[in-house]
Amino acid sequence: MIIENLPSLVVDAGIATIRLSRPAQRNSLRDADLHWLLHTFATLDADPSIRVVVLNADTQGQKRPVFCAGYDVGGFDSSRHDPRLFEKVPDALEAMRPITLCALNGSVYGGATDIVLACDLRVALAGSEFRMPANALGLHYYPSGLRRYVSRLGISGAKRAFLTAKALPVEQLQAYGLFEQVVAADSFETVVESLAQQVASLAPLSVQATKRSIDEIGRGEFNEDRLRERETLTLRSADFAEGRAAFAAKRAPRFTGN
Repeated sequence: MIIENLPSLVVDAGIATIRLSRPAQRNSLRDADLHWLLHTFATLDADPSIRVVVLNADTQGQKRPVFCAGYDVGGFDSSRHDPRLFEKVPDALEAMRPITLCALNGSVYGGATDIVLACDLRVALAGSEFRMPANALGLHYYPSGLRRYVSRLGISGAKRAFLTAKALPVEQLQAYGLFEQVVAADSFETVVESLAQQVASLAPLSVQATKRSIDEIGRGEFNEDRLRERETLTLRSADFAEGRAAFAAKRAPRFTGN
């Protein structure tokens, strides 16, 4: 069976861009999309040349931009439905080696909000909204998604999202520090591209190790010995030598990830 409008992937100079590609259905996610995303995340994670992964959506033809309407609820009625499939996607996204950037170029609903939260960095389109309707549907959300909500928004923010099921403006969520920027449409793509390029220019060995350490600390898994090992690895790395040489010569560094 051919599945139309699966997400697309473009790779350019160490930056991989994944685009949700079903705007007529508000980019809702079906099982085929979830399997595609899991496979693509694994492929990109295994490619050391990939430094940044950008996630955005095709919103052409929509009256109001929608990044993703969440999981296609029709999938719950399928006899082949795997209730754990969806949560594997944000879990895998959060665990990726490259730095992940969500270009939230429209409103986001349901489980797709957790995909946004699973990214390391986020830029939001001004005027968009963020809604978690799980309790309006009678659903207790899965554990890792609740953890991400509390981690990113705090207990008060997570309760506001889940216990009211109200649409929250991205401008309100910015008060929790969720987004790098909330940006008007005319400058959105420029801001996203600039941030992706900035992250891609950093030393990949140290930035990826630092990401792992911050995530572990955020999960309450602080291990000083493991963090010291990563510190020592970067101190001895060719990238650190190159960074010092470039700083002394007042030139841009040429990092290799070694």
